[in-house]
Amino acid sequence: MSVTGILGKKIGMTQVFDEKGEVHPITVLQAGPCVITQLKTAARDGYDAAQIGLVEFVKAHKVTKPQAGHFAKSDVAPVRLIKEVSVETVKPGADAAEGEVESNGHVKAGDRVLVDIFSDEKYVDVIGTSKGRGFAGVVRRHNFGGGPKSHGHMFQVQGSIGASSFPSRVLPKTRMPGHMGVDRITVRNLRIRGIDLEENLIMVEGAVPGPRDGYVLISKAKAPPRERRGFAGSGTVDPLKASKKAAGKKK
Repeated sequence: MSVTGILGKKIGMTQVFDEKGEVHPITVLQAGPCVITQLKTAARDGYDAAQIGLVEFVKAHKVTKPQAGHFAKSDVAPVRLIKEVSVETVKPGADAAEGEVESNGHVKAGDRVLVDIFSDEKYVDVIGTSKGRGFAGVVRRHNFGGGPKSHGHMFQVQGSIGASSFPSRVLPKTRMPGHMGVDRITVRNLRIRGIDLEENLIMVEGAVPGPRDGYVLISKAKAPPRERRGFAGSGTVDPLKASKKAAGKKK
């Protein structure tokens, strides 16, 4: 499968122990199952991508007629959530003729996307929507220090925001109270700590934005970190041990 991402849900957080006995906080994600509802090609659409949908039960009256026709074209059941992800194209194929099933390399409309696409990966990028915090002040929203906490003072008031006689206005992007949360947040390079192929679960080290049962987009890491020398496994050379060993041979 050449699809680079999958839709899922945030289940919650827990912790696991590695073979050295060290504890790691992890987030459990329900990755899919998803289905490819449409393929975008460079020849027709200007770019290569796959439109995937999260397979969940959707009531019939929740699906509009344009959506029903869109799903029927690819012969897939209605899905709740649709997103576009990039594909790893092997060779640019020709456009599918009208009425034929679309294909792009190893994928085609109607194929299922499962968590096994991350079997050979070490890191993933996760995109989610942060929790809504409502209307928040500057202390909570921007981590301001606040004013004096003695009697008679308003601790969480930000203070002056003007600029005197010039320019006599509030400058753009001034940090002020306002709506907090419900932002699209991308967390990059989360290490994969385990994959359950039967239940379509993936465990990543660290926190993921959003509440429990919140929808997330999991994709292969675009810029994974480089393994440092001496820390990538038993096959690498530890510089300190190598220098001591060389010094011992010289004697």
